[in-house]
Amino acid sequence: MLVYDGNCGFCARWVDRIRAAAGDRVSYAPSQEVGHRFPQISPEQFENAVQWIGPDGEVYSGARAALFALAFTGPAGKLLWWAYSRLPWFAGAAEAAYRFVAHNRKTASTVSRWLWGQDLRRPTYRTSADLFLRGLAVIYLIAFLSFWVQAHGLIGAQGILPIEESLRLAAEKGHPLRYPTLFWFDQSDTFIHVLCGAGTLLAGVAAIVPACGLFFLLLWIGYLSIVTTGGPFFSFQWDVLLLEAGLLAVFLAPWGLPTGRGAITPSRLVAWLYRWLLFRFMFASGVVKLTSGDATWRDLSALTYHYQTQPLPNPLAWYAHYLPDGIHVVSAGIMFAIELAAPFFIFAPRRPRIAACALLVGLQAGIALTGNYTFFNLLATALCLWLVDDATWPKRLRTPICRERRYAGSIQGLAAVPLAAVVVMLSLVYLCTFSLRLKVPWPRGVDALNRAVAPYNVVNTYGLFQVMTTRRPEIILEGSRDGETWLPYEFRCKPGDPERRPPVVAPHQPRLDWQMWFAALGHYRQSPWMVRLCRRLLEGSPPVTGLLARNPFPGSPPRYLRGQLYDYRFTTPEERRRTGDWWNRAYRKTYLPKIQLE
Repeated sequence: MLVYDGNCGFCARWVDRIRAAAGDRVSYAPSQEVGHRFPQISPEQFENAVQWIGPDGEVYSGARAALFALAFTGPAGKLLWWAYSRLPWFAGAAEAAYRFVAHNRKTASTVSRWLWGQDLRRPTYRTSADLFLRGLAVIYLIAFLSFWVQAHGLIGAQGILPIEESLRLAAEKGHPLRYPTLFWFDQSDTFIHVLCGAGTLLAGVAAIVPACGLFFLLLWIGYLSIVTTGGPFFSFQWDVLLLEAGLLAVFLAPWGLPTGRGAITPSRLVAWLYRWLLFRFMFASGVVKLTSGDATWRDLSALTYHYQTQPLPNPLAWYAHYLPDGIHVVSAGIMFAIELAAPFFIFAPRRPRIAACALLVGLQAGIALTGNYTFFNLLATALCLWLVDDATWPKRLRTPICRERRYAGSIQGLAAVPLAAVVVMLSLVYLCTFSLRLKVPWPRGVDALNRAVAPYNVVNTYGLFQVMTTRRPEIILEGSRDGETWLPYEFRCKPGDPERRPPVVAPHQPRLDWQMWFAALGHYRQSPWMVRLCRRLLEGSPPVTGLLARNPFPGSPPRYLRGQLYDYRFTTPEERRRTGDWWNRAYRKTYLPKIQLE
């Protein structure tokens, strides 16, 4: 029995927290009601410290009593009790901390209200888990649909990088398990339709019906198959972030058939892994900007270039670009504060955690307003749901618990333990090696583990915009029938015609347009797919020309093709008033010399 001072509101609230976690494994009573049953304990002892009275009459007091009670709440409590029992220095520190709090209960009560609010019970995430799984299904729906409308032009039989050729090269390099994809069974365009259609349908169903682990396993397998065979067109961090978040959903949602209503009770371990994923993604994004050595991030001038040089600006980017430089500098400082500091509050008590959630969501909203970043902002915002516990949601929004759909702890819970071990180990390796750039002598077994799981995107490296581009080179592909008169191909979303307004296309991702931005930053030989694109245009491939906004050779393809490199910049407000153009461009050099099929 745990006996506490019933007149102390601070004590009563913390006992409520222990009661909620330990349940009926521990009995609780205020000393004012049961103190007379234990004459060996004086009223002063009851008033000064919590008491644990065991079934055999043993009595523990103070920190020893509190930590022994916590041992009944789960693995973390057992670890604390083990440390108290085996480590003298820990026991001494625990007793000193307990005495300090006991002598300053009023201050401690005020601080606890600041940090947790009135409810100190262990947080639960039923409502957030339900909203997250539905949101994740919607993001899968967007991802499958967005790829479906481009699939044949990108990886179809007449596409830029046909699946059949990619698989043939993969088979020459190693075992099929190192290249996980369902396209091993069928590389036809029909199967592309089947896979995209099935993923779209399944994601739509998963967004509506109660969560089912089998649905999310099938969605993960389907999207992994596409990412694996998509090559450079699926080399983006939000694709692997979706796979990593989607794999955790397999261990979150119950595997029973989706019957009944109400929210599941998520596994504490999986909920923690989602918060760890959000921490890694956001903290790494801030750290890499500093460890990369980029001067514009270090002097906070990066945002004076970003809105103009980002892959696919939207109309608001033009206005953001011409904000005063002081605002750009302050905005960069705020961004660093959010990305480097806010992630540490992900694991804090309720109120600092909610504040971190607001800051992270606000950052995503700012990014989404000034650029086309596909479903990235939606996914990052969905991960922030794991910072909002049930006690924070208004009562009218809380999803009632479904007793029949509680978390299946046996097989699913056991399977999540080795997954958590792999994720924690490799994510620490990635944070130290790639984000912090520390030279740590990791054991050989860690490297072997990394090679084994890397093809499945279980753990990934993150860090957007490590180096800020200060110029905007753009490739203009031109075709000609006679080698004298050249006509430009117009892409759907990337800058081309200076008069055309930057589009709003998010959450759709025009993957060819995105890759054209990366290709312009280097030599065409660094982007082998670029030559394949040109070949398809010279052949007049309908799926590939269908990826473009305008094909200047609709009847028959051109005989020659070339790529010209221009420097683009936003027009000034005065230039835009005078000409109506959104862009100014200046010829820089030939990117791709004149080529023909022969």
